[in-house]
Amino acid sequence: MKIRLLVASVVLLVLAGCANKTPPEPPVATASLSFNRTRVPLGSPLEMKYRFVVSPRAGKFDADYYVFVHFLEAGSREMMWTDDHQPPVPTSQWKPGQTIEYTRTMFTPVYPYVGAATVELGLYSPKAKRLTLSASDKGHQSYEMLKFELLPQTENVFLIYKDGWHPTEVAADNPAMEWQWTKKEATLAFRNPKRNVLFYLDAAGPSEPGDPPTVTVSIGDQVVDTFSPKGQMLRKVWLTAAQLGTAEMTEVRIGVDKTFIPALLPALKNPDPRELGIRVFHAFVEPQ
Repeated sequence: MKIRLLVASVVLLVLAGCANKTPPEPPVATASLSFNRTRVPLGSPLEMKYRFVVSPRAGKFDADYYVFVHFLEAGSREMMWTDDHQPPVPTSQWKPGQTIEYTRTMFTPVYPYVGAATVELGLYSPKAKRLTLSASDKGHQSYEMLKFELLPQTENVFLIYKDGWHPTEVAADNPAMEWQWTKKEATLAFRNPKRNVLFYLDAAGPSEPGDPPTVTVSIGDQVVDTFSPKGQMLRKVWLTAAQLGTAEMTEVRIGVDKTFIPALLPALKNPDPRELGIRVFHAFVEPQ
């Protein structure tokens, strides 16, 4: 009799569990992510192409969701860094059957790890639960997108910050964010790869009121780029082997048409007496 009661109880518990189990929600979109390369040196720029194909049966999104993007060590799945962001088209504007596609560039942090790595992403909102996507679910609606390999920073072209640079500074609230201010003119030097390169310059102008400075990037007497940074701006400049010349070393000059001294601008409330040009977060040379 006791055995029959025990069996009956187990059956009832199983049935109750099945009845309470919520069926998985249908995916709202198919997600994919691709890189411009699969072997990525630490500190190098990474071009990331995001793509979401909204399900034809998707309803209206109840919030503007963020895309969370986690870079993980392949074995332990320990998170190294993130690229969490809001898509350029807010999810509240996504329509059934629509394709949302965009590219982001990030500079790979100099993290103390080399080897196999993976990327997982998903859609989340602080006010709602994560959404279901059509992709490989690794648990908790976090979806594996791709695998890649992290290489040592020594694989990159080494840049020498020569004349015209102030010392490196670090953000008080984010030790991973570093920059250097230029003076009126600053020089970068690197060993000439004798082939075409893509030069990245991630920079920002001063925050004081008024028009931003005009920035000129030159090699010798050749002006290769001119821009006026309103806020932080990433410039990508193609340089040919002919522009780099035939010398063993190449120098790139970054000049501004005007500088400023924070201590002389009362609105800034900053006692810094230095003469400043632009703030450079990253400079990088990538042979092609």
